[in-house]
Amino acid sequence: MSVIADIAITVLLILGGGFALIGSWGLVRLPSTMERLHGPTKATTLGLGALLLASVVYFQTRLGIWTAHELLISLFLFITAPISANMIAKVHLHRARLGKAHEDDGIAGPPPRPGGDGDWATFEAPKRKTPASTASD
Repeated sequence: MSVIADIAITVLLILGGGFALIGSWGLVRLPSTMERLHGPTKATTLGLGALLLASVVYFQTRLGIWTAHELLISLFLFITAPISANMIAKVHLHRARLGKAHEDDGIAGPPPRPGGDGDWATFEAPKRKTPASTASD
């Protein structure tokens, strides 16, 4: 049983460290704010989850202790990471709409622009006299 636990702990540590490294590298290397959000919110969150799970397995198999600390940290992390990423994205898009933030297009290219006269998503401010417009004349 100890060999299986050692293998599980080792795999979780390597997997968690790899995801955390890739997520951190993406945070540093990706050029635009919207692309940088993916590193910490996806890869790093999975990496820290795997590291915390390795901690749970270690303490249970080696010391026979169940701890809820790691599970509470994981729960907090999985709840707060998407919410904070959503808030950062909204602020970035709002500042870009007002013209206060300018970034070169990242490796993903410019944001998609649909054809036609309608507004789309949050890439542009709504045009006057459209259903989405709150601007007054």
